Amino acid sequence: MTKTALDELREVKQIDLRSVFTTDPDRLSRYVLTQGPIRFDWSKTHLSETVMDGFVDLAEERNVAGWRDAMFAGDAVNVSEGRAAEHGAERGEGAADSVARARMLHGRMRALVDAIEAEALGPVRHILHIGIGGSALGPDLLIDALGGSGALYDVAVVSNVDGVALERAMDRFDPGATIIVVASKTFTTTETLLNAASAVNWLVEGGVDDPFGRIVALTADPDRAMEWGVDETRILPFSESVGGRYSLWSSVGFAAALALGWDDFETMLEGAAAMDRHFRLAPPRANAPMIAAFVDQYYARVRQCQTRAVFAYDERLRLLPAYLQQLEMESNGKGVTRDGVPVEGPTAPITWGGVGTDAQHAVFQLLHQGTILSPVEFIASVEPGHALDPAHHRALLTSCFAQGAALLRGRDNADDPARAYPGNRPSTTILLDDVTPESLGALIAFYEHRTFVNAVLMEVNPFDQFGVELGKEIARSIAEEGPKGFDPSTMALIERAFGGM
Repeated sequence: MTKTALDELREVKQIDLRSVFTTDPDRLSRYVLTQGPIRFDWSKTHLSETVMDGFVDLAEERNVAGWRDAMFAGDAVNVSEGRAAEHGAERGEGAADSVARARMLHGRMRALVDAIEAEALGPVRHILHIGIGGSALGPDLLIDALGGSGALYDVAVVSNVDGVALERAMDRFDPGATIIVVASKTFTTTETLLNAASAVNWLVEGGVDDPFGRIVALTADPDRAMEWGVDETRILPFSESVGGRYSLWSSVGFAAALALGWDDFETMLEGAAAMDRHFRLAPPRANAPMIAAFVDQYYARVRQCQTRAVFAYDERLRLLPAYLQQLEMESNGKGVTRDGVPVEGPTAPITWGGVGTDAQHAVFQLLHQGTILSPVEFIASVEPGHALDPAHHRALLTSCFAQGAALLRGRDNADDPARAYPGNRPSTTILLDDVTPESLGALIAFYEHRTFVNAVLMEVNPFDQFGVELGKEIARSIAEEGPKGFDPSTMALIERAFGGM
């Protein structure tokens, strides 16, 4: 049987990171890349020229360039659902017709932003954004990272169907000064519509005469939103070919555009478009999403690492690990290829992480001395997000850089093994000039393309998510038909909680 590029990669001798800069003095020039406002440093990973050559061969074998071009051309790269994946068109990079439609819909979105700013809907101080999954994670990340104390409105993003989440948000707001934004691609999402109905009741109880006049719907199915009661003039559509977890660039980003201002939202789109062009045009050895995917594939598929840790050493990016969990695990947590046959080897690792320096005092023990090898990604910003004593930011960045150095170097201690550090543990550092609309747009687009390259290298479809459907179907059947035919454990839990319903 002919060996594949992946088979050959598994036979490559592993380098030892503890001495890698001595044996490879030109390493920084090969594995550090600056693209716009972001510096990517893979020099503390197990990349070598042999490994890089192998992955370039694998990318050619799996036709990464062809799939990339097909995605930007608007072809049906989501093969299981027969759809295109056109989030790039929302940034101006894609098929001409799709780009034109996205610009038209952005124009409609901006008109509503302008109307609200002009108090055409009355005085507005609060925005209650209701969605779940990609309809909540993206807007929440943007507003939290870029809004800070300068946000134009007080915004709450509610996703959990647990009424505590919605109640806490409503307790903060004046219903007479609140716009409710309901984000759902299909406008059938159970959790979102239940939360939205309760929010409408809250408006009524708060004395709002026309509660549906305070609702804005973000959806790919405007007819369903109108059936639910939203006025057509307050429905902001987006294309069916834009997936939920890739949708923050579309009208799903409406609350962010309101809170941050249209100029910042547009600058974020431009930052993402610059990363799109880089991904489309740069050769593999100088292509940030491709190199990052090669590193991911090396640890997941060659070294069999089951997790990847992401730590944001910037409070403004505290929601990024949660955003990446959905992007990466919902996209590539698949067990079959595009052709429906079992995937050879592991697919997406478990993405997890937190915020530095908090995480250092919580989970870094395992990363430095535990028996599980987990590649680590550090994300930081050269410029601080505050006006306090610069000592704060120096301490933050010093801690970030020190952790990567310690994972690499390790330390021997023959007298006390409990105080020894094995070292030779990989990390990547992504260093932004600052957390701005431009850099955040570029960073998120980088992660999207990285996820896409990983999928093509594994021959899976990153744009469907059938794995989330079964639990929803069972929940609906319990709600509509009552509990029957389930395992004894599930039946006992239902009996305990609901008295058998």
